Amino acid sequence: MQAGTHAPEGGAGPDYHGGLRAGRRFGLFDRPYLLLCLTFLFWAGNIVVGRAVAGDVPPIALAFWRWVLGFLILLPFVWRSFGQDLRAFLTAPGLVLAMAFCGISLFNTLLYIGLTETTAVNASLIQPLMPVVVILLSFLFFRERIRALQALGLIVSFSGAILVVAHGDLGVLLAFEPNTGDIWIFAGLVAYGVYAVLLRRKPVMAPLGFVAITFLLGAVMLLPTYLIEHSAGFAVPLTLDAAAAVLYVAIFPSVLAFICFNRGVELVGANRAALCFPLLPLFGSTMAVLFLGETVAWYHGAGALLVLGGIFLALRSQSRRPSQERIA
Repeated sequence: MQAGTHAPEGGAGPDYHGGLRAGRRFGLFDRPYLLLCLTFLFWAGNIVVGRAVAGDVPPIALAFWRWVLGFLILLPFVWRSFGQDLRAFLTAPGLVLAMAFCGISLFNTLLYIGLTETTAVNASLIQPLMPVVVILLSFLFFRERIRALQALGLIVSFSGAILVVAHGDLGVLLAFEPNTGDIWIFAGLVAYGVYAVLLRRKPVMAPLGFVAITFLLGAVMLLPTYLIEHSAGFAVPLTLDAAAAVLYVAIFPSVLAFICFNRGVELVGANRAALCFPLLPLFGSTMAVLFLGETVAWYHGAGALLVLGGIFLALRSQSRRPSQERIA
């Protein structure tokens, strides 16, 4: 099949969901917004872990070993159909290479580099810009326009995310001063926005196979810069904390999050999937309450209502017409 060929919503053959039959049996794999919620929950943990080990685990090494380990975790589930997946990859190698470069090699590498030079607050203030990036790229690449109600929902949910990150304090926003780390993080958002938009054109292949191949390609493309970083004396310390960090980012923000995100985009399209991005700082603040002992404040509830209300408005703008964004 050629890139851009659209599969039926239920799949593209008897083994289309290769290795995910249990998810289909319980209906999880057909619930896009539950999948997207899980994605942003795992990615919120990624930011927390990335910031926690910044300065101890080199950023390129963290990204490189994340994808290598993620590929090795997936390999037992995809090795039987790997030849078929490679043939599907060869129908559009340039497209898949571009997606692997943007979504795998660049995105988290730039994020981890940025987290060594900026604060977690700054990073959280930048993350909710992802829907804007995706919508602009969708317009540039495919001339998709945003509807008025969708724009309103985007503004409302973005306001809720900022309210949570700023702890309800306008002074936090006024004190925001962009630095080099913020530029790295925003560049990473743009790279992932390209990946999200191009998902609609990926070759038809098993979800696990596609994720495994992009992980492998992304790791290979990172190898030269990883070797340069390593030769300069920056190595992953042999500590329990470093091992736990690499293991976490390989399993949750990598394998599980990419499977959930790709399937979510497949079902509802890149624009509507990106509208859920303000959930990321919301989940991040909730994790801070649960694991770091922070107290629940009024802005948590108000921000949650704004985020969820904005997402509801944005999704309602297209609820009465069939989606034209479904992808293979």
